[in-house]
Amino acid sequence: MANDGNNERLFRLMSKSGVVRASDLRESGIPRVYLTRAAAAGRIERTARGLYRLATGQPSEQESLMIVASKVPKAVFCLLTALQFHELTTQLPRAVWIAMPRGSHTPRMLYPPLRMVQYSGQAYSSGIETHVCDRVELRVYSVAKTVADCFKHRNKIGLDVAIEALRDARFHKKATADEIWQFAKICRVTNVMRPYLEVL
Repeated sequence: MANDGNNERLFRLMSKSGVVRASDLRESGIPRVYLTRAAAAGRIERTARGLYRLATGQPSEQESLMIVASKVPKAVFCLLTALQFHELTTQLPRAVWIAMPRGSHTPRMLYPPLRMVQYSGQAYSSGIETHVCDRVELRVYSVAKTVADCFKHRNKIGLDVAIEALRDARFHKKATADEIWQFAKICRVTNVMRPYLEVL
């Protein structure tokens, strides 16, 4: 059949990338109708508007982050989500934590569930790292910034979580004391963090 080549290219692309956007098909020269047909046949499934993955495929560890990053470009992954990304917690957050500029509305998404905090100035813009996962850019706060954020939002996530993040970040040498102190000043939590930093 004439469409066999496009079907084969579609599934090869999806097997390689995990999550595929409609725009990825255009770049690969595959007509969008093949995506629609494959979804109707149950061979692929939609994870969010414009995002698809193989129906038989296992969701990648970062799939929910990829969905958010694709839909909310200004989002920066923070707090428990950033801790998980940096392998500094064994907890599995029930929602994806994102930071947005002050005045933003919580993005409306059916999946995944979101928790949002708002920052302004340097508290929002500093410490952002960009990681590429299956061609999707994930904006995540650095370890040092995340630790400071955890103390800033200790009432939301728990002081014990913040202390554990600080201890693990130092123990595994993922952030220096100076780096953490720099973000403690930016996040205005120096008085809160000083005794814990001095112990370490």
